Parts: sequence; structure tokens; C-alpha cells
Amino acid sequence: MTDRRTFLVRTGAAGAALICVLVLAACATDVANRYYGTEKYPPKTPAEVELLWQSPKKTYVVIADFQSRGESPEAIRKKAAEIGADAVIVSTLGGSYSRSEEWAGMDRNATTYSRITGTAIKYK
Repeated sequence: MTDRRTFLVRTGAAGAALICVLVLAACATDVANRYYGTEKYPPKTPAEVELLWQSPKKTYVVIADFQSRGESPEAIRKKAAEIGADAVIVSTLGGSYSRSEEWAGMDRNATTYSRITGTAIKYK
């Protein structure tokens, strides 16, 4: 009987551990960073990096792209500052919606998003 009880306890503990791992993996943010070029720039403070919602009129080069889930525009700005960007162009994607709210202007969740991307740029 003791062997059976030990087996059940071990199996239960292993199952609980597996469930914990799966829950933690499901909650993790996914992040993708792609850096272009070979020139490295000195870091800046986040306050020195412009946060843009569309491409600027100034001429620029792209130095990196960031993509993640569960981060804020300020987190993207911080990443851009770490690599010395002058600005970061932010886009938010996804969000909550219902079938009765096909038009973005009528979407009660228009300010929510599930993904965020940022393009770190350096002005020429």
C-alpha cells in the first residue's frame, strides 16, 4: 500500500508542477527585437527619445524594430533609448472587439491593444 501511496503523491506533485509551468508560459510576454546595421550609438535617457505615432517628415534611418505583447509605449521608448535612437515610431495592434462593433470609431475598446511594435530611428 505504501508504494501505491508514494506513487500517487509523486504523480500528483509532477502534475501540479506541469500545470504551474504551463500557466507561467501562457502568461509570459513574447518579445522580438531586430537590430539593423553595425554602428552602435551611445545610450540616451528615455526622455530624450521622441515617441511618435507616425513617420516623421525628417529624413531618418531605421536602426531597430521591436515587437511585443504586454508592454507599454514607454517600455518601447526605453528600449529605443538604450540603443541611442532619436525617436521611436509606435504602432499598437489587435485589441478586444465584438462582431457588432466592426467599425473602429464605434468600438468601445478602441484604446486597448494586444501587440505593440516600435521602429527605432536615427535622424540623418
